[in-house]
Amino acid sequence: MAVMQEARKDIGGFKKFILRGNVVDLAVGVVIGAAFAGVVQAIVKDILNPLISAFRGANDVSALSVTVGGILFPVGDLINAIIAFILIALIVYFLVVLPVNKLMDHYKPQPQPAPTKDCPECTNKIPRAARRCPDCSAQLLPPSEEVASAMRQVAAPSGADIADHAARVLADRLQGNGPEQR
Repeated sequence: MAVMQEARKDIGGFKKFILRGNVVDLAVGVVIGAAFAGVVQAIVKDILNPLISAFRGANDVSALSVTVGGILFPVGDLINAIIAFILIALIVYFLVVLPVNKLMDHYKPQPQPAPTKDCPECTNKIPRAARRCPDCSAQLLPPSEEVASAMRQVAAPSGADIADHAARVLADRLQGNGPEQR
């Protein structure tokens, strides 16, 4: 019973997949592409082959073959397939790909430029959220609390610096060179 329920779930997913617009579009494209390939094959066989044969002096390009070391290689069908492929690729590129790309470029939304402001020092455009100008390094806004805290930690004197300063002040006072005597 569980197997049947699982199979029904899978079939439901398959229905959703098949009825999705992209799959139907793809199926239509494959059918039209196959029909188009048949038309191109007919053009190659009925128009281009006789033209090539007229220059070559033979009846049919598809019957063209090459013998190498006693082995016969029928290359005519390969030549026909290559010509058909090149024609299909050219037609698809110029009649489908280029127009669709131009349409997509025309209707593609243009990216909105990031909001900017002018630096008061160098008048260059900088991002609105910038706190410091990247060109002249002018400070535009006070640093964030995290940056200010980090700066205080780096700039704060160490215990050794405070002790050295206190020792110098004491030594000056003991020698009679205090601030009031200067």
